[in-house]
Amino acid sequence: MPAFARSHFSRWFARPLIPVIAALLTLSAATGLLGLQSWRDGEAINLSLEHSGQVIDTLDRLRTIIVDLETERSGYLLTLDPAYLKAYGVSDESVRRETEALQTLVANDPLQSFRAGHLALIISEKLREIDDLVKTAARVSGQAAQAMIRGMDDIRLQIDLLQDVERFQLVGWEKRAGDLERRRTRLGLAAGVIGAVLVGTAMALARIEAKRRRKATEENVQLHSDLLERDRKIRRLVDSNIIGVMIWNLEGCILEANDAFLRIVGYDREDLAARRLHRTMLTPPEWRDLDARNIAELELIGTLAPFEKEYLRKDGSRVSVLIGGAMFEEGTNQGVGFILDLTERKRAEEALRQSEERFRTLVQFSFDVYWETDAQHRFTRQEFAESLVDAPAADSEIGKTRWEVPYLEPDAEAWRKHRETLDAHLSFRDFELARPARDGSKRYVSVSGLPVFDKTGRFVGYRGVGRHITERKRAEEALRSAQAELAHANRVTMMGQLAASIAHEVSQPITAMVTNAEAGLSWLAAQPPNLEQVRQMFDCIVNDGLRAGDVIGRIRALVKKAPQQRVALEINAVVLEVIALTRLEAAKNGVLVRTRLAEGFPPIQADRVQVQQVILNLIINAVEAMGGMGDGARELLISTGRTASNGVFVSVRDSGPGLDPRTMDRLFDPFFTTKSKGMGMGLAICHSIIEAHGGRMWAGANEPRGAIFQFTLPVEPDETVPSGYVDPMSAV
Repeated sequence: MPAFARSHFSRWFARPLIPVIAALLTLSAATGLLGLQSWRDGEAINLSLEHSGQVIDTLDRLRTIIVDLETERSGYLLTLDPAYLKAYGVSDESVRRETEALQTLVANDPLQSFRAGHLALIISEKLREIDDLVKTAARVSGQAAQAMIRGMDDIRLQIDLLQDVERFQLVGWEKRAGDLERRRTRLGLAAGVIGAVLVGTAMALARIEAKRRRKATEENVQLHSDLLERDRKIRRLVDSNIIGVMIWNLEGCILEANDAFLRIVGYDREDLAARRLHRTMLTPPEWRDLDARNIAELELIGTLAPFEKEYLRKDGSRVSVLIGGAMFEEGTNQGVGFILDLTERKRAEEALRQSEERFRTLVQFSFDVYWETDAQHRFTRQEFAESLVDAPAADSEIGKTRWEVPYLEPDAEAWRKHRETLDAHLSFRDFELARPARDGSKRYVSVSGLPVFDKTGRFVGYRGVGRHITERKRAEEALRSAQAELAHANRVTMMGQLAASIAHEVSQPITAMVTNAEAGLSWLAAQPPNLEQVRQMFDCIVNDGLRAGDVIGRIRALVKKAPQQRVALEINAVVLEVIALTRLEAAKNGVLVRTRLAEGFPPIQADRVQVQQVILNLIINAVEAMGGMGDGARELLISTGRTASNGVFVSVRDSGPGLDPRTMDRLFDPFFTTKSKGMGMGLAICHSIIEAHGGRMWAGANEPRGAIFQFTLPVEPDETVPSGYVDPMSAV
């Protein structure tokens, strides 16, 4: 194992082993103390056992000596042999010595000491008694002297009693010794188990610590690697020159900077190396107080929030920058600053400001109101032109929809269609509505809007403008009145031209009525009267009268000034009515009128008089154009048909001299005419009438010669064109 690994390994184990070793030392100390106490207790017990053994041995020897003494006494008294007296003296001395030894041994035990003392008195008395008998044994027979000596039973009794007590104590000490030995065994086992547990714990903790240290080492290595990578990234950021980076001290000296910063302030590396870059010289005078406050804040909290200021460049110009910074660490006076050049942003802001000013000017001079709505079509913003004298109160309509503010027009159906457009998120133009003005009149507004979507494509509302068109509506109303007058004059003029045809159309049913009346009178005068024929004549008279009334009614409707009324019309019937009015005029000019009328048309919604006027103008113009021809056929073909958009068209073709290609684009202009006595209003009025009905009118060359005029009318009227609308540029 390498030395570095071994040192790490030892360090890994050092920390968890310290508390374990401390615990082991504590356990050893406690075990030692307990062992010392146990040793002391064992020594005391051993001393007690030894003492009890000595007492018992002493008592045994004393018993033996007493037995020997009794034997010697009995032998001497029976034989009076002096040989026994020598042994007797020795036994007597042994008894006294053992008695004294016994008293010495049991001196610490009051009860045993008392008993030993009592035993010593008994023995002393017994020995004195024996001595006395020995002295008188020569005078008294031995058997008589022996009978006179009491036995040694009381001495044996005391010795037995002392021995019993000592044996009992010996048993107790032996039991305590066994308990002490078992306690020692348990203590040793407990100490061993605890030691093993502590060692195992130490090993486990060491293993855990080793893993933790290893993980910490790996994390430190990773952190070090991350730190190096972060340092490389920071270095790349500094060297990439995306933003300016500088290192400075609190005194204001710029110690280091990247190329981006030098480019911002217009200095070079030589200036930086010569320490010619200083915060004071780069900061304009009016910014220096703010700089001082920022430096104080930087010293206090260590960081500086980004703020805008200006730098003086080397050439004397100024540059707007965003600057922020931080101290490197506490206790130092150096830090790092990050500088972002705001020149482009300032330009963009100025361009945006100018754009907003241009937009505001455009709104002020082009529109009367700018508005915005949210996804629920509620107003969120309204800006009214300063020239608008009757603008609503500020914010009075914010939070409301367009149909929740007071209005007079349009009707519910128009609002429904407008709301369908809004809900479909479609753009719209020139939606007209009328609001009540302060004087009680109507104030007309034309509104246009575009849907607005966010970056995800989610609809967020509308943005648009509004224009007050009250004056335009009044001008249009006046124009419509003037046009109605012109149209009426045009129709009256045409009626004058068609006077002969009108007289012919009226005279025909009148002549027929006179003829039928005369025939009826003849049938009445017959004998007998033919009443059936008379009734038939009267029916013919009624039909001719109704026919004459229809002709006169159509002429009166065409001539009188009446407001426009759109009704369901059969276009073929209208064409035939006009042809009937112009039949005599066509015959007078030698024009052959032919028709090609398609069948199965649905009715159209239109004003009968105005459509008649258009067809009448086209027919009269064609008849007059062909009337001035010298040679050649004079034919007029009037046809109808269905358009591709499910509308109807009417075509008037003549075989006249045709149209001049140079004037084709001016045919429908007001006051333009090719007639020597014409006013130039007929075709202009016809063109405006057709457009007001939602149709289209145009002219072209006929083949092989002549001109063709055509117009179309929709089956359903165009709801986007107001009723009665006339293009102001179509007629003046």
